Amino acid sequence: MTTRVKPYQELRTKRTRRPRAATLVVISALILVGAIAIAWLTGAGIVATLATQLNALQNNPPMWLDAPMVADRYLVIPTVTLFVIVLGVMWLSPRPKDWSRVVVVSILGVVTVRYLLWRSLSTLNLESPLNGVCSVGVLALELLMMSGAVIQFFLILRVRDRRPEADIYAQAVVSGTYVPSVDVLIPSYDEPYFVLRRTIIGCQAMDYAQKRIYLLDDTRRPEIRQLAQELGCHYLTRPDNRHAKAGNLNSALTQTTGDLVVVFDADFVPTRNFLTRTVGFFQNPKVGLVQTPQSFYNIDPIARNLGLEDVLTPEEEVFYRQVQPIRDGAGGVICSGTSFVVRRAVLEAIGGFVTESISEDYFTGIRIAAQGYQLVYLDEKLSAGLAADNIAVHALQRLRWARGTLQAFFISSNPLTIPGLTPIQRLAHLEGLLHWFTSISRVGYLLIPLAYSFLGVLPVKATAAEGLYFFLPFYLLQLTVFSWLNYRSRSALLSDIYSLVLCFPLAITVVQVMLNPFSSGFKVTPKGTVSDRYTFNWKLALPLIVFFILTAISLWLNLSNGPVDSMASSGQDSSTPQGIGIILFWSFYNLIVLGIGLLILLDVPRPSVYEWFDLRRTVQVRLGDRDLWGSTTMLSEIGAEITLTQTSLPNLTLARSLPVTVDVMEEGLHLTGQIDRVTDPDNTPTLRVLFDPLPPDTHRTLVETLFCRPGQWTTRETPGEFHSLYLLFRVLLCPRVLVDRKVDVRAIAVAQS
Repeated sequence: MTTRVKPYQELRTKRTRRPRAATLVVISALILVGAIAIAWLTGAGIVATLATQLNALQNNPPMWLDAPMVADRYLVIPTVTLFVIVLGVMWLSPRPKDWSRVVVVSILGVVTVRYLLWRSLSTLNLESPLNGVCSVGVLALELLMMSGAVIQFFLILRVRDRRPEADIYAQAVVSGTYVPSVDVLIPSYDEPYFVLRRTIIGCQAMDYAQKRIYLLDDTRRPEIRQLAQELGCHYLTRPDNRHAKAGNLNSALTQTTGDLVVVFDADFVPTRNFLTRTVGFFQNPKVGLVQTPQSFYNIDPIARNLGLEDVLTPEEEVFYRQVQPIRDGAGGVICSGTSFVVRRAVLEAIGGFVTESISEDYFTGIRIAAQGYQLVYLDEKLSAGLAADNIAVHALQRLRWARGTLQAFFISSNPLTIPGLTPIQRLAHLEGLLHWFTSISRVGYLLIPLAYSFLGVLPVKATAAEGLYFFLPFYLLQLTVFSWLNYRSRSALLSDIYSLVLCFPLAITVVQVMLNPFSSGFKVTPKGTVSDRYTFNWKLALPLIVFFILTAISLWLNLSNGPVDSMASSGQDSSTPQGIGIILFWSFYNLIVLGIGLLILLDVPRPSVYEWFDLRRTVQVRLGDRDLWGSTTMLSEIGAEITLTQTSLPNLTLARSLPVTVDVMEEGLHLTGQIDRVTDPDNTPTLRVLFDPLPPDTHRTLVETLFCRPGQWTTRETPGEFHSLYLLFRVLLCPRVLVDRKVDVRAIAVAQS
């Protein structure tokens, strides 16, 4: 069976014609906005007249936008009332349900509309051209930042949970009444040998008879061909690397015949029940693709650099626990490039994996949906892979995602224009496209306090009473329900920290893509690297350092001048002396998050490429002529930490030179090695054993034990807002680099060997 893949020349012709029109639209819009701003600043013609009229309206807003003339303590009554209602709903429904989601989102929607009307009709400072340009600019940045949230409010009421459906569909797969043939494709480009080995083993361990595993080696390495032969995996390659990952997959489609196609990135290992939980959905002939979440078995670099490995959840958790279920309800599920199953006939109908963009997965899913097929999101963690090894790789990955997604505006698979999608589906994809533009807003939020300090600009004109009556309900409720709506995957404060770290390179990338969308090609994310020292990413840090210094100077100037002098220098009258308080708070907050952002860019040592898992198993340890019993506390591919049940064992530290055997009773594993470390030998002895090179069958069993157990990849809840604030202050006052300077040199040697 062959796949109808469109010729490369045809795709290239379309791609080089469309960007010119889209880029011209962007440039024209920027020129128009710039011309209006310049005309305003120079006081020219109709722009200045219009600004004067708008300023009069801002100074005399509708009566319903005036704060009541009561004591300040009464102005917080609406906030307290709504806050109590929301807390009550969250207490009755700790996890969002249909009824509780409707109540909370309805309240948020009303408060948000009220806030936006107030901001637009009452708070713009148009007293002077400079103030006016900055004030309107700040409102535009705020609207851009809020646009995605407003769309999510509308779509969040359509959330779907597919797990009950999976239970029903899986029965036919388990019973053997529905077992279509499955081709498992593992595209590879220069990944380490040990990474590919565990992925192949994991794919072979899946409980499904009608499957074939294919390793697609785009680097044509003899040792990888030998690995495939050793493990009994089909090996495929091609003469060139045209179209990167998409081209590799399309080449494999012409050489395989399975009814369904499964794709795993080279570092993703599935659990045994991956196929039994996903294949059943294809009994519905309208289902074209089933996507599962991405999980990670190593630590997110941001959490690791902050020393909060056991506290913070990976950045992708918000996307897979909140965004994808929302997308599923709207029919706009995103194909994420790994851990998905797709119907071969559907791929043939759309011409194979999309090669127009570096985000072949995203646009392949769009084309499938445009053909009228359903994309299903099953929110079960059925596989796990490697998160970025360091912050530089993390940035490379995010910038590639941004570039690939925004190329939508310049190709035929644009979800906003491609025929076949419904308005709701287009709206869901619009939210995803707008998300990348919020990096521009995040940069703007760093500039606002500086504009006040160095230019005397006050972008928001509001009294304290108005702040209590309009701003406080909006901000406090957003803060309260943020984590609840995303199923405790991320607090609002931590989300802002994560967005700050890469806001400058992301903003630059957004501008570059809109002007020259195909200037960069596909770049593979490096995996499986080690480091024995702290390294600071100066390239990413430079803009943060500059803004940290400028913000510190700005805060010092404002504190030195005082409220009265500062307001006088900005040309404001005494009716708005509260503006300085907002700016001071804003500057102080920016200093804190910039400081934490700089700590994130300090990569801690990663001495081993092997992860250690918290896994309890009963073991028998034979040390010399002694048989000891215990249980593992940590287990990896290279060793185990074992707590012995016997106490007061004499001369245990002297036995480190003796060979040791470890029998893992539940798994039937027989392992040999050397004792690397003994702790607390006189009370509760704990041994660290490093294994000798493992026979193939033993290594296979160990990998299946570590990576393939159904249900092993669980979700964690992120700290709440107050706890997050405490953790960040702790990190800021006591950085990891000051308290954790030990590097496991032995682990480095083992990894390198």
